[in-house]
Amino acid sequence: MELRHLRAFLAVAETLHFAQAAEKLGLSPPALTEQVQGLEALLGARLFRRTKRSVALTDAGHLFLREARPALAQVERAERTGRLAGRGERGIVAVGFAASAAFSGVLGASVAAWREAQPQVELRLQELESVPQLEALVEGRLDIGFIRPPLVLPDGIATLPLLREPLWLALPEGHPLCAQAAVQPSALAEEAFVSPDAETSMGFHHHTIAIGQQMGFTPRVAHYGRDLVAVAALVGLGLGVALVPASLRDCVRLPGVVYRPLAGTPLRAELAAAFRRTEAAPAARACIRQLRRQAEAVPPY
Repeated sequence: MELRHLRAFLAVAETLHFAQAAEKLGLSPPALTEQVQGLEALLGARLFRRTKRSVALTDAGHLFLREARPALAQVERAERTGRLAGRGERGIVAVGFAASAAFSGVLGASVAAWREAQPQVELRLQELESVPQLEALVEGRLDIGFIRPPLVLPDGIATLPLLREPLWLALPEGHPLCAQAAVQPSALAEEAFVSPDAETSMGFHHHTIAIGQQMGFTPRVAHYGRDLVAVAALVGLGLGVALVPASLRDCVRLPGVVYRPLAGTPLRAELAAAFRRTEAAPAARACIRQLRRQAEAVPPY
């Protein structure tokens, strides 16, 4: 049985008129009659009683109609879903994000753009630190990640910069440097630092090392936090100072923490989107195209 048989049967069953049904389907009446007769032969049952003046369903026709109508509707729903998925308008996209992507506003802007362009795509979001996100991308557990470079990228993974923002200094309340409107990086040589728990060459921890290299000292990292919010919390406990992105200063207000800009340093913190270069899923590719448009608006260093 083919879909053309079901469509022919339903058109006649709904109009009870072969000429009208043929016109509805864009067929000639003989072609429609041939399809209906082919279906009856396939089923071994008469579906219609025809006279010169009328067409009526047989008992078998009534029973077949009861099953054929929802069957064809289900097939047509499947066809629509397949077409939407092929255009990237349906599907599931798994997204990982570092916590700082949320309070920077970048994640929210990306999700809003995706929902507007692809309202039927299901987004599954999961908070993960940057390195685990890259691992999940390689393993296929994530489709897109929001990470904090610099990171060593696995083969096949590409990134797009979505935000470059100034570095600020988080200080314990009452620290002598709080009295300064902007802190010279050279004044941090003797300070204890709090930093995200990462390798020295990777992620946001890189900035702590880089500012020391720029000023000719090796930062002393006394404590590590799981992420930037935890780092700020440890600063509030008086355990050290920390470099943080400007967006954290705007969104995370913790007791005992004071934020000050850094003077005279061009260092910027970057937030980027990561994805597979050979991504095949249409829904994920559509999201990546939107990210490329966002990246075009990011100013260079």
